[in-house]
Amino acid sequence: MTSVSSETAPLPLSVIMPVGRRHAADIAALYAEYQSGLARLELDYEFIVVLDGPRPEVAAALQRLLVRGGNLVVIGLTRRFGEATALMAGFQRARGRIIVTLPAYHQIQGLEIGKLVAALGPADLAVGRRWPRVGSRFEVLRRNVFHRLIAAGGQRFHDLGCGARAMKRGVLEEIALYGDQHRFLPVLAGRQGFRIVEIDLGQSPFDRYEGGYPPREYAHRVLDIFTVFFLVRFTKKPLRFFGMVGASTFVVGALLVAYLAIDRLVFGHALADRPALLLSSLLLVLGMQLFALGLLGELIIFTHARDIKDYQIDEVLRHPQAVEPQRDGVAEAEAREHITHTRLA
Repeated sequence: MTSVSSETAPLPLSVIMPVGRRHAADIAALYAEYQSGLARLELDYEFIVVLDGPRPEVAAALQRLLVRGGNLVVIGLTRRFGEATALMAGFQRARGRIIVTLPAYHQIQGLEIGKLVAALGPADLAVGRRWPRVGSRFEVLRRNVFHRLIAAGGQRFHDLGCGARAMKRGVLEEIALYGDQHRFLPVLAGRQGFRIVEIDLGQSPFDRYEGGYPPREYAHRVLDIFTVFFLVRFTKKPLRFFGMVGASTFVVGALLVAYLAIDRLVFGHALADRPALLLSSLLLVLGMQLFALGLLGELIIFTHARDIKDYQIDEVLRHPQAVEPQRDGVAEAEAREHITHTRLA
């Protein structure tokens, strides 16, 4: 089905496909595969493609689809900002109550899109997992290490590299993504209290990446994991992180100073030519600075705590009007029957 004519009218579904450095060689074929899966939903929808920087070959293919009457909107960014920024740019243009994100290269079978949307009944975010998954032993090892590091933050996922996801609009309204944080959207949404479910989707037979990744890419992913870990665990309590590291550093320095003092006073060994004295002094100063940094972060959080919302309301129970208590309890029973039970979607 096609989208409605009005540019401002809401829609049941918006599909966003950010196109970054990695994309399918035949973007038209990928679009047709996604179209076949979306047609089974029998919902009005819009298909938004966001070009993360100039992509002449992709833009030409999309232009041909538009000439043939393709149901899509193309947004081009002036330069490369990252897929997360492209995703947010598409969301700002989207009108759907449900947002579906799809990768610009083959990961899942197009007919599996309906599973993601169907999973949003009890959940706020449905995350696709390619299963059964095909890949080399090195890929399996790399994925396991990556997801185990993520699990250290308190949430466990199996395929954060899969870009096929479906979510209610409120998820992206509450979470701002930038850089390469699109991979960690489920982790950030879990921190906000959204209900998340992981759905097994059939892997595309064309999902075969033969190329390798440079060492810089692995370094970036480690830094991204550390960033997300800090955002999830210590955003509103930085003193627990910096205080713990600072206190540990200070204690090591203090023990080393105590050892050197005993060694000087009891055994008479000189301290002037010993590097351990400089090291212990540095550890003491560094420990105090880290602790002070955490304390400063706590003061900033305390000042702006009212503006930081890291929770979601599940449901609200309302009573239409107050009822005077009676001895026989009849009015109280009738009141319970008229309680308005509202679930916030």
